[in-house]
Amino acid sequence: MLGYIARRLGYGVLILIGVNLLTFFLFFTVNTPDDMARLNIGGKRITQNQIEKWKSERGYDKPLYWNPAAQGTDKATRTVLWERSVSLMMLNFGRSDSARSTDIGHEVATRMGVSLQLAVPLFILQLIVSVTFSLMLVFFRHSRIDFWGVVLCVLMLSISSLFYIIVGQFMFSRVLRLVPISGFAPGLDAVRFLVLPVVLSLLSRLGGEARLYRAMFLEEIGKDYVRTARAKGLSETVVLFRHVLRNALIPIITSAGSYLPYVFLGSLVFESFFGIPGLGAFVIEAISGQDFAIVRTMVFLGSVLYILSNVLIDIAYTWVDPRVRLS
Repeated sequence: MLGYIARRLGYGVLILIGVNLLTFFLFFTVNTPDDMARLNIGGKRITQNQIEKWKSERGYDKPLYWNPAAQGTDKATRTVLWERSVSLMMLNFGRSDSARSTDIGHEVATRMGVSLQLAVPLFILQLIVSVTFSLMLVFFRHSRIDFWGVVLCVLMLSISSLFYIIVGQFMFSRVLRLVPISGFAPGLDAVRFLVLPVVLSLLSRLGGEARLYRAMFLEEIGKDYVRTARAKGLSETVVLFRHVLRNALIPIITSAGSYLPYVFLGSLVFESFFGIPGLGAFVIEAISGQDFAIVRTMVFLGSVLYILSNVLIDIAYTWVDPRVRLS
């Protein structure tokens, strides 16, 4: 297993290099450092000296990709691409390109805690509620409960998450005044601000997750080991929770594991609409401000988390099914 993990991590490093190169090329195809300087400095009358000063302060005064004039010298590798790529691999994120020039590493560490307060309860509740609701539909399969449950799932799946946000904020914040409409507070006070986005996000995801799990459980329910369990006199509840659920854990782990990167990176839509200062809102602010340093960092972190989550999913397969071997 150690050899398999080492190979997967080695492939992951190559993927990270490719993602970083692609992000770099795409961003500077749209905006040159001069364009970024004009955007961040602001104003219509900007001198070339101001642009050069901004580029020098943020390290964009070097060649972007290569420096043919410096070949054979120690300055040959001093390009923006090389220095930024090495810094990312060393987890040195540097400072943002905005006028505030904030420390990206500090912002990520601070905002990740806020995003986790929203995403971890959502992740746990989503898994429990989706699996339980799906098992209930399978328990009452071919009945009215199953039919209307599937109709409800399709209806919930068809509605945009923005609709849940708008209706939820109007009903629970404007009309009933049960929770604040937006904002955030540290400590236990954060619960008041997180209850509504957690519930609305859970509802927006429940339809798709429940339909997926229901299909997996129905596939398992017709197999020979289930008929054998029933022949032994086990109740339908025991069959579902002890046998069907256990044998369907691999696809559940795959589905849940693919969501892990978003647990750390936050929700772009919900954090923005509810004014939660997490990583999701941080990304939206960076995109709207065309802050390449922050966007590049978040794309890199997303790739790292995606690679690690896939490795963890493979390892989890061996825990739930001893027949799985990693080689």
